[in-house]
Amino acid sequence: MFCATLESFPDISFQMKEAYQQAQQFLDDIFRFARLDLHAEAGEGEGGCTLNIDGEDSLLLRSEGGELLDALEHFVNQAFARGLSEGERFICDVHGFRAMRETELRAMARHAADRVRSTGLPFFFGPMSAGERRVIHLALADEDNLFTESVGEGNARRLKVSLKNPTKN
Repeated sequence: MFCATLESFPDISFQMKEAYQQAQQFLDDIFRFARLDLHAEAGEGEGGCTLNIDGEDSLLLRSEGGELLDALEHFVNQAFARGLSEGERFICDVHGFRAMRETELRAMARHAADRVRSTGLPFFFGPMSAGERRVIHLALADEDNLFTESVGEGNARRLKVSLKNPTKN
């Protein structure tokens, strides 16, 4: 099993290196306690630390749209993100699930944009996590004729894509 050492991260501060190690050990301890065949490996990623998780039980983390993976990521960020630089966070991933999901969300954003343009009617996505809504907001941010907004509360929060209102003279 890989265990990150301070030397594994030569380009980051001591405090961040410690946070990376602690987060990795935390996840490994959870997996061991839960008797799951999983292990985490910390690495520098875009926007912070990526904790890549692998093992025989990895399918469990990808099921239900990655809900357990999201929960672990949230838990790790609550516990250890204060050790990272401002704007950085921990990202938990398993077998490239995050990249695949982001690609899927971008395709869904393009589909919604095309539909709104062709029908003129707003398009509502189903309930999504804040991170998933953010991917779609960013994917459509440069679309001059479209407007995106999050609507709803709590776990029922969704994303709405609509045409921008024409300016009135």
